[in-house]
Amino acid sequence: MPSSDYDPASLPDLLPLYYRRLFPFSQYYRWLNYGGVQKNYFQNREFSFTLKDDIYVRYQSFSTQNELEKEMQKMNPYKIDIGAVYSHRPNQHNTVKSGTFQALEKELVFDIDMTDYDDVRSCCSAADICSKCWTLMTIAIRILDRALRDDFGFRHLLWVYSGRRGVHCWVCDEAARKLSVAARSAVAEYLSLVKGGEETVRKVVLTDPIHPFIRESLTVVEHYFSQYALQEQNILSNKESIDKVLALVPEDVRKDLLQHFQTEKNPEKRWGRLKALAKNKQAAVKKGQYFEKEIMLQYCYPRLDVNVSKGVNHLLKSPFSVHPKTGRISVPIDLRELETFDPFDVPTISLICEELDRPRKGEEEEEEDETKEKENEKDVAERRKIRDYKRTSLAKYVKYLDQFLDGMARSWKGELLRKSDLQKDF
Repeated sequence: MPSSDYDPASLPDLLPLYYRRLFPFSQYYRWLNYGGVQKNYFQNREFSFTLKDDIYVRYQSFSTQNELEKEMQKMNPYKIDIGAVYSHRPNQHNTVKSGTFQALEKELVFDIDMTDYDDVRSCCSAADICSKCWTLMTIAIRILDRALRDDFGFRHLLWVYSGRRGVHCWVCDEAARKLSVAARSAVAEYLSLVKGGEETVRKVVLTDPIHPFIRESLTVVEHYFSQYALQEQNILSNKESIDKVLALVPEDVRKDLLQHFQTEKNPEKRWGRLKALAKNKQAAVKKGQYFEKEIMLQYCYPRLDVNVSKGVNHLLKSPFSVHPKTGRISVPIDLRELETFDPFDVPTISLICEELDRPRKGEEEEEEDETKEKENEKDVAERRKIRDYKRTSLAKYVKYLDQFLDGMARSWKGELLRKSDLQKDF
């Protein structure tokens, strides 16, 4: 549903309904409780709420799922951020002896924002996105997901659409949650290739030999480059964008290309010429000349906000938070459907609240069955809540979170069995 069907003025009316009947509290608690193995893990977690009129409330924490539900239904936050697990309960941080309140653990997180690509996309700028530049997010997820799994051995990666113009990754493995600031910084630096601000012309510099991680990343970029950069972003089609590309090649190559471009207008053939000249240069010069690879990476490689990844106490927007400007829900992304994921198809809060009011076939019979069953009020309320989100476009995203959590639970079980087997051996 396009966000034009959502009116930001309606948010105060929609949020109470969303938090009362649609927010997936049980899955949310199940995620952040991590099997309840570690004492006070959920209780010592910081939440922060942004309320109406940009009122910001930090250091919220909750003893139980029920307490979290009640508070969110009372406050109806416009935005929810998740922080670290602390040494003490965050809502009591003022009563703790100075210096003892410490951030101990948090998921390793990554934040990729489309605004960081403004120098290499011509279709949109600032907070705007379209299907042409969304490819950059697909490339970022492909590259980072592979590296985090294959190079670092992480298994439980939750990718989430931010609700507007970017994606977040939550690495939920126990080893990732326990990483120190220095280790987080090392991972973030390893994954960072595009360096320098606006004044830096050449933002990617490759040296010999090219690291295997960069080679793997180039394989992903090459898959998308022609369609994305040459056809959709027209990087070799008009003078301004051509000049940007030519600024990244050696002077003798630049002269040759300028001459060639006067007669050759096809962007694919122009790129073919650039690649051929790079190959010749590599054969002639002993020192690595990889300018065509540097261009591809500069235009397509993920741009990370490394500060988000480095800090243990850094807050990041929560999954299933609502974006106040677009109305879209911040939903998990199923990587099996990554190529067809469309941010404009993500449900808005107005859509899912409207879907709740639509009568569904067989619903009356279901209501009758429910009254016949001898259940206490809490069970009925729980069932009602489960059925409510299942009646909306939110259902498939909650289902994906369920599958992700099942995967984590299986690995915890495996780990517990492994530990008990090791103890038996002694």
